[in-house]
Amino acid sequence: MTRPRAIILVLLPLLLTGFFLNCARDREQRILVWHSMRPIESDILRLALADFSRRHPGWVFDELFYAPETARTNYIISALGGSGPALFWGANDNIGPFVEMGVIRPLEDLVTSAWLDSFLTAPLQANTHLQGHVWQIADRIGNHLCLVYNKKLVSQPPQTMQELIAFGERYLAAHRGQANYYPLVWNYTEPFFAVPFIGGYGGWVIDENNQPTLDHPAVVKAAQLIWDLAHVHKVIPVECDYEIANALFKDGYAAMIINGSWSWGTYIENGIDIGIARIPLIDETGLWPTPAVSPLGYSLNVHLEGEKLQIALELLAFLTTSEMQLKFAAVSGAIPSRIDAFHSPAVRENPIISASLQQLLVGRVMPPVTEMRWIWDAMRPSYQGIFTGRVSPEQAAREMQALALKLIKENRE
Repeated sequence: MTRPRAIILVLLPLLLTGFFLNCARDREQRILVWHSMRPIESDILRLALADFSRRHPGWVFDELFYAPETARTNYIISALGGSGPALFWGANDNIGPFVEMGVIRPLEDLVTSAWLDSFLTAPLQANTHLQGHVWQIADRIGNHLCLVYNKKLVSQPPQTMQELIAFGERYLAAHRGQANYYPLVWNYTEPFFAVPFIGGYGGWVIDENNQPTLDHPAVVKAAQLIWDLAHVHKVIPVECDYEIANALFKDGYAAMIINGSWSWGTYIENGIDIGIARIPLIDETGLWPTPAVSPLGYSLNVHLEGEKLQIALELLAFLTTSEMQLKFAAVSGAIPSRIDAFHSPAVRENPIISASLQQLLVGRVMPPVTEMRWIWDAMRPSYQGIFTGRVSPEQAAREMQALALKLIKENRE
């Protein structure tokens, strides 16, 4: 008689082979989208995938959230290993690293030129081009910082820095003796959140040759202004990160916050009647602060082929329709990338989107090149050192420039 143990030992390799074949088959029949969308947007994406799945019985469509930095790193690692999601959604500052690592594929030969022409080219190029190819199809444009104010606390947002400081004095006087009340909060120790003020003094962080421009008087003046707002005028906290700023604004302690469209839906969900305005003009220069502007959208995994590639392309088109873009715009204030959605009444008559567009018009498009990653990395230590007292703004600017040049040189050699 054959013993059960012997039968199991004989059948185990066959069972395992069948299991792994089924897993491989499941992977082949699965379309995964990685993204960094907020929960309310994830819900829309999830419903869209369920709707799309009816077109392809037997296929599984799913989404997975990662924070932006984690998403980029995990995607590169997985795609280099031959796997990863079919579609990757995020800001276009991912495109430079993705292209250089060879983990996404160009799209212009996979779609029609008429379809590409249905996306905006002004006020900025919606779809991301680099090295003569199209690498990302946008479902929205912007990703930029604006001044957000609580209408219950601010009847008219300040138009200039001097107006901001004057408002701050009145707000603080009204809350004298009360802790944690601030006219304005934002994550000002993160370089991305300081960049608008560099533009407000006539500078920027990168030139047309993709070289850093950090050792510039505009960088020094922007850092000094932010320092003064905290330590001289006291209209912002002496210490503040993203979570602190968000909590102060949501809890009604802060009248205004500088933040991007990704946050506005959360404030509305919390019952705050928000208004959106431009970050106040710099009186000294007469210039508006210039936040970094970029499209967000979908890129295609380089390993896709055959039927899976065709379904992923169909899904890409579905997720970037005007109808889908308007659904996202309604909950997040995102600016659609399709021409007809951009000009639709639902967008033109939305006060939050209209105000966001006014800020976008004075922003600057951030090039989707890898050098920007090294510039951000170079800015962070010395810029943050200003607020710990380690360095002066002048010294920080010199250190940032030197480190950016070093990182670019080391990574390009």
